[in-house]
Amino acid sequence: MQSPIFHHTVDQTQERFAPQGAQMLRVALGHGEDVLARTGSMVAFEGMVEFDGEYQPPGRQHQQWAAGEALPLMRCHGQGAVYLAHLAQHVHVLDVDHEGLTVDSSYVLALDPHLHWDVVAVESQYGIAGAGAYNLVISGRGKVALTTSGRPLVMRVSPEGYCGADADAVVAWSSSLRVQMQAQTSTSSVWRRRGNTGEAWELNFMGQGHVVVQPSELLPPTHTSFGQQIAGQFRPQQPAPGAPHGGSAWGR
Repeated sequence: MQSPIFHHTVDQTQERFAPQGAQMLRVALGHGEDVLARTGSMVAFEGMVEFDGEYQPPGRQHQQWAAGEALPLMRCHGQGAVYLAHLAQHVHVLDVDHEGLTVDSSYVLALDPHLHWDVVAVESQYGIAGAGAYNLVISGRGKVALTTSGRPLVMRVSPEGYCGADADAVVAWSSSLRVQMQAQTSTSSVWRRRGNTGEAWELNFMGQGHVVVQPSELLPPTHTSFGQQIAGQFRPQQPAPGAPHGGSAWGR
């Protein structure tokens, strides 16, 4: 059997977090090194690998539920390697250090289990919760794998000048940055989008650090049931008249 598909083999490297092409991540396990991964993100594994749901204290669960910023995780452990992906999104590995990382939980694919994270609120100019109002701040020293819709743009922020971005396109930023959410609008209501431009909430960044912006204003779909994608989510299709009812193996 011959095909160009056989050129897509494992990229052998000593790196523990090793991207495999643009849309998959290989994480080496063993010697007490586990990884926390987004629930359901495993697409393949090698060796003796086990998967367990990661316990989160009730206080953190309530905090995430109240903010709508949940991070469902599983613990991957054993001897071997696990391959992770999420809806063919592009994968990027970041080293978190003293700066810390603030990120929308929808873009977290995997992270070192010794890192710490909490839900934080982004200040609104008008005191109104909107897009990007809550995010996760990840601190400590370790690696985090993020996903983006397409190839992102990384903007450097310096004290000489701040930058702004659409709140729905921002993926992550250095936690050391000062951030404000606002809607610069000429209309009488901040709920209304600016004129006919289609632009509304934005995040302004000041200080010293980096901002990751993706070429999309939609979050990745949150469900993988067979159906059509609408507004960043999958809507399960209704069976045609006369078609048998019941669950599909694709949606289980």
